[in-house]
Amino acid sequence: MKGIIYLVATPIGNLDDITFRALKVLKEVDLIAAEDTRHTLKLLNHFEITKSLISYHRHNEQTKTEELIKMVLDGKNIAIVTDAGTPGISDPGEEIVKSAIKHKINIIPIPGACALINSLIVSGISTTQFSFFGFLPLNKKNRKETLEKIKKEHKTVILYEAPHKLKNTLEDILNIIGNVNACIIRELTKIHEEKLRGTIEELIELCVEPKGEYVIILDLNNVLNEEKQDFSKLSIEEHYLIYEKQGLEKKDIIKQIAKDRNVPKNEIYQFFLK
Repeated sequence: MKGIIYLVATPIGNLDDITFRALKVLKEVDLIAAEDTRHTLKLLNHFEITKSLISYHRHNEQTKTEELIKMVLDGKNIAIVTDAGTPGISDPGEEIVKSAIKHKINIIPIPGACALINSLIVSGISTTQFSFFGFLPLNKKNRKETLEKIKKEHKTVILYEAPHKLKNTLEDILNIIGNVNACIIRELTKIHEEKLRGTIEELIELCVEPKGEYVIILDLNNVLNEEKQDFSKLSIEEHYLIYEKQGLEKKDIIKQIAKDRNVPKNEIYQFFLK
């Protein structure tokens, strides 16, 4: 009889966020596959759980998946855990799920902490529609392409970032997407939990010495889609207000309106002088 694979969400900081069900599963499974066995051992020791551990991370995910699937086919029940949060969300888990489906293995999620959702609900930015991009690519070309893609998203966008890359990422967002409103959350559920809100330029000034893991929430809900927007249907005042909400300075707004409407910049300037 085949075993079961449990995807177990673990705390993202505060150990009190572990669920009773997660603890029950971790106690009862035959094996725990952990992103970092040393990190998971601390969690298990805290809750007085003794269990066999196997390393399962990004660098061995391909080879270990086959090994773990064989164990489950032999009847073993396995829990997949990451260092923090929900497996498969910017962490290992996706590959074993795909393989388990092919082998008709039962996969059971054990809900719990997820940084992107909890950051979103405290950001003050629209939760109606959102896109999650995780960590931006390191490759400059791929990074630029991803940011250009994000620029076309007219909804809330969520990113993850490490502290030593935060300022560069905010500067890239400013240069490619613009000075949009945003919220950055650091050290979620921990002692130094902090939410910073403002335009990208303001957040760059605030992040002098970034520490802790960050979630970046971008408000692109009112950003114009230049490919789809029919500017002729907008009055110049309405056109101005859209860019003003994005945090642009008056001279930059006038320049952009002129570009959008394909008219001389001085014509728009004279309109506002009147």
